[in-house]
Amino acid sequence: MATSNLQDVGGLAFDTSRRRWPNEMNVLVALILIIGMFELLGHLMMGQSFLFDTSGRSSSIFNEQRLRIIILQVSIVGIIAIGVTQVIICGGIDLSSGSVVGAAAMVAMSFAQVAQVNGNANPTLALGPWAADLPVLVPIAVALLFGLAAGVINGALIAYTGIPPFIATLGMMVTARGIAKWWTVGRPISFPTESYRTVGDGLMPVIIFVTLAVLFHLILRHTVYGKHTYAIGSNEDAARMSGIKVGRHKVLVYTIAGMLAGVAAIVLSSKNLTAQAGMGVMYELDAIAMAVIGGVSLSGGRGSIAGTVLGALIFGVIISGFTFLRLDAYYQEMVKGGIIVAAVVLDQWRQRRAAWGP
Repeated sequence: MATSNLQDVGGLAFDTSRRRWPNEMNVLVALILIIGMFELLGHLMMGQSFLFDTSGRSSSIFNEQRLRIIILQVSIVGIIAIGVTQVIICGGIDLSSGSVVGAAAMVAMSFAQVAQVNGNANPTLALGPWAADLPVLVPIAVALLFGLAAGVINGALIAYTGIPPFIATLGMMVTARGIAKWWTVGRPISFPTESYRTVGDGLMPVIIFVTLAVLFHLILRHTVYGKHTYAIGSNEDAARMSGIKVGRHKVLVYTIAGMLAGVAAIVLSSKNLTAQAGMGVMYELDAIAMAVIGGVSLSGGRGSIAGTVLGALIFGVIISGFTFLRLDAYYQEMVKGGIIVAAVVLDQWRQRRAAWGP
């Protein structure tokens, strides 16, 4: 008797012979093609290589400086994207993360300042001498608590009041930006302690980003939390009927996203050695774009942290590539917008194709 290739899942049958390679591979191929495009354009337009060192002055075949710039410029938004990815997989959206970064950075930096600069009182001291020269754990804890509070409010509004995620997080976006401006009446806060500076020094943003990406990739793939997140995003009613506490889990997902925005605020303010009310503007849209480009479905229930990391690298390559070709910055925005739309159109096409069947 012939062996069948059909397997049953939830009452549905699928043919194991029709399995496709992981969606992350498609994103990786896209990344390689984009790098190849900039390599070709670099040789044609400027006679230079985009990623490779053709001068022979380095022991590496790669342009290490450009690689460093690429990964550094996406690492902070990438931290936010890790949280946003989980929110979208769970069937939600978070428009507040950029504003939470700005507000958390202002609050954290006000607890991370030195009392004196060059022997004189710190001219940007926000809260007074009592909040100066504190241990580095204090501003870190303050930023994380601020992000946690914003996430809890977002999640509770969405889970227990029935407000659509778009509206709830839009309200938090406006509120958090207002807090950032109100905190010091728009004045920047500068001169952090030496221990706070080290958080965003050198490649520390990249190390933090990669560490968090690996951690949450494992959590989503191998824990009950991850299984519940995918289940709720795939079919919320079915998840509720199977015994998952949907409301509580949504609050948890948004809380994690808020705390990751707090982490991004710490790294950003430490790296820049200052905090300003305008920090984090448009970060939420870039984070969503990284997730969508990385294969996360806006309909929920599908995606991965690995895909989001690749989406972040695509962003970094595009920005660095346009700078390499000496093209104006507004072209970057137009191209990023086109890529986002194309990624969503591709996702919708995949969903329709899956619904139609083979």
